[in-house]
Amino acid sequence: MRNLFSAAMSAIGLLGGAEILLSQVDLVPVASGFNSPIAVAGAGDGSGRLFIVEQAGVIRIWDGNAVLDQPFLDISGLVDDEGGEQGLLGLTLHPSYSANGFFFVNYITDPGAGRDRTRIARYQVSSADSDVADAASAKTILEIKQDFATRNGGDIHFGPDGYLYIATGDGGSGGDPNDRAQDRSRLLGKVLRIDVDGSGPGQCGFEADYGIPADNPYVGQVGCDEI
Repeated sequence: MRNLFSAAMSAIGLLGGAEILLSQVDLVPVASGFNSPIAVAGAGDGSGRLFIVEQAGVIRIWDGNAVLDQPFLDISGLVDDEGGEQGLLGLTLHPSYSANGFFFVNYITDPGAGRDRTRIARYQVSSADSDVADAASAKTILEIKQDFATRNGGDIHFGPDGYLYIATGDGGSGGDPNDRAQDRSRLLGKVLRIDVDGSGPGQCGFEADYGIPADNPYVGQVGCDEI
């Protein structure tokens, strides 16, 4: 069922360290009519708003009563959503979103280089309207070449440490034939941890603009420091 119910279900996981059982949860649909919703994020600013990610490249806002007509962000022109596992795949708001208005998206794009890429980009909310993002504020943080149109991962979240965690997926196809997940010199098939408030060229990504936490496990060892 392609509505906010299915998107919200993807967000149900752990609460206070204890697994939530579906039998203990009351599910109440609040909105519908979305086009392949795959992620949801709370505004975290006391407004009660939810940001709903549609795979084709649109983020919509539910304001507590209804879905707003105007999208929060529409980057469908940048997003490659062919193949069923591509598209706009992740959204997370900066821990200081209420102060700086920064949020981050994870999507698949075709830069014309002959192979799709995962792109992590930062945007900022409009200074004139908190329900609309500034599309011109885009800043690419990281790009990763994808091998195939499947298994692209896409989930992104900030941890309690303030760092951004990125689930990359192994890049496909079935069975990870290129063995990316076991290759420490590749970012595919990993969970990455980066400091979006830091500076530096990164190590293994393209268009890399972020810091690397000093306690990541492969810092100073063989392998990409972002892992």
